[in-house]
Amino acid sequence: MNIIFVAPPAAGKGTQSALLVEKYGVAHISTGDLLRAEVNKGSELGKSLQEKMSTGELIADDIVIDLLKNRLMENDIKKGFILDGFPRNLNQAHMLDEMLEELNMKIDHVLYLDMDKELAMHRALGRMTCPNCGKGYNKYEEIMKPKVDGKCDDCQIDLESRSDDNEETFNTRFDTYLDNTQPLLDYYKEIELLNVIDNSGTPEDTFKKIEEVII
Repeated sequence: MNIIFVAPPAAGKGTQSALLVEKYGVAHISTGDLLRAEVNKGSELGKSLQEKMSTGELIADDIVIDLLKNRLMENDIKKGFILDGFPRNLNQAHMLDEMLEELNMKIDHVLYLDMDKELAMHRALGRMTCPNCGKGYNKYEEIMKPKVDGKCDDCQIDLESRSDDNEETFNTRFDTYLDNTQPLLDYYKEIELLNVIDNSGTPEDTFKKIEEVII
């Protein structure tokens, strides 16, 4: 079960990925995590990446592909994997196709979590995360609220909100994402891998719809 997750900001991709990992034992692969892991190694590549990332410079596609290829050769992907954050455009999709062919692998499903912009903004502005365990909450979503306002259920410490979760920034991120992503969605639709998932309900509702597609 090899999956690409595509979703606009605040669509709950992280939540759905976690549910899939827990139930099916697939590996969750975030390209952002791969880049940060290389930086933490202190390798020559890591030092170069740190410099680029600190200035906001885009990382070359071939570097990301190489890191991803190495990750896909590890033992924990035997039950499958979820690609989170890659590909983001058509060029990356074609590079991914070539790399997977080399590894004798293929993508089984591309899942697009479709969500109304207003609902996505509502969720984004309510997001809170535990700085200790990373668990996510939402002050506006009943099912995602912490038991004690502003506190992590498990760690009992103050939750944090993202500094860039404001209306103006969200509008820009959402519109830019859709503009850049549409050609990617068209490509996966053309090769009959795209599955559009209605993401307007609860996380549990969305997960059921995902399971109807993948099993």
